[in-house]
Amino acid sequence: MSHDPLANAKELIACESVTPARGRVFDAMEQMLTVLGFEVDRFIRGEGAEGSDEEPVENLFAIRRGAAGSPHFAFAGHVDVVPAGEGWSTSPFGPEVRSEPGGDLLYGRGAVDMKGSIACMVAAVADIPAEAGTLSFIITGDEEGPALHGTRALIDRMRERGDIPDLCLVGEPTSVNRLGDMMKIGRRGSVNIWLEVEGTQGHVAYPHLADNPMPKMVAILADLDALVLDEGTDWFQPSNLEITEFNVPNRAHNVIPGKATARISIRFNDQHSGASLSDKVIAIAEKHGGTARPIISGEPFLTPPGAFSQMIADAVKAETGVEPEASTTGGTSDARFLKDLCPVIEFGLVNATMHKTDEAVAVDDLATLTAIYRRIAMAALSN
Repeated sequence: MSHDPLANAKELIACESVTPARGRVFDAMEQMLTVLGFEVDRFIRGEGAEGSDEEPVENLFAIRRGAAGSPHFAFAGHVDVVPAGEGWSTSPFGPEVRSEPGGDLLYGRGAVDMKGSIACMVAAVADIPAEAGTLSFIITGDEEGPALHGTRALIDRMRERGDIPDLCLVGEPTSVNRLGDMMKIGRRGSVNIWLEVEGTQGHVAYPHLADNPMPKMVAILADLDALVLDEGTDWFQPSNLEITEFNVPNRAHNVIPGKATARISIRFNDQHSGASLSDKVIAIAEKHGGTARPIISGEPFLTPPGAFSQMIADAVKAETGVEPEASTTGGTSDARFLKDLCPVIEFGLVNATMHKTDEAVAVDDLATLTAIYRRIAMAALSN
């Protein structure tokens, strides 16, 4: 079972695990890893009501120890998936292989993001001897959700145990046009900031008895929109600030509203931190009589090109003939947390169908990715 990435992927897809994931999908992971000699630690974090950010999340850390002092290489990923949505041509949680003109495809929610990659990780370590070194799996059920009780909780657990890897590979779907054409050596950080201006409601004919909050909010947003945060770096595109919401609840044409709210989202490179950008926005809001409430989703990270990225590039080229591009584009991932443990790079399947209806992965890519992951792990352990 665990030697076959297709069988692994089918088993994981069949476990309906819309975020936050618990239960059956972790039962499947535990079974796959236990038969390969891994010690499996499962735990639940979070005590809130269903649908809240505090909803319970299940996590799994599995380790197979090599000799004392041997290198420790970790695979990381998530088994939770986004909701399936409507319009599937097959059951989203009924994995199905279909013959297509370009080859066989495996359909199902999570085929690409990222149960397919996890299936390959498990298959990849099956033939690696225990004496080669220490291998571990860092698997969360809360990457697609708030990510409060997922990988961050796993990191706490690993630190308590003293099981800190030397290198970590996250199996996010990073490939663009064909398997192996891109790896992520970094990601930008993310902060969302809620803005508010309190005014005094009143009649439009008596403005001296009211205080219109909208001109103040417009001034705040104009200042923010005019900011040039940076020009980018050698590895990162320029940081960008986007206004994502502007709301003034007012159904009457003759009423000056009493409140204006807005929201901005900033994706930022490693010239900034979430705190520094939050402070900048707070100062602008306060200058115009408003307030700002930031929530930092993650800080930027960069694993500069070096031995680790070369291991991945060599493995990809050996199996596909492709030279992967080292990139920092795209959204955030749990690598933003794992970078606090050790150097981390993301590499995985082609991302064309992730989060879409009829999500699908090429069956041949599962076999190739398994071989790539095996090469990467062996190279990491040999160093």
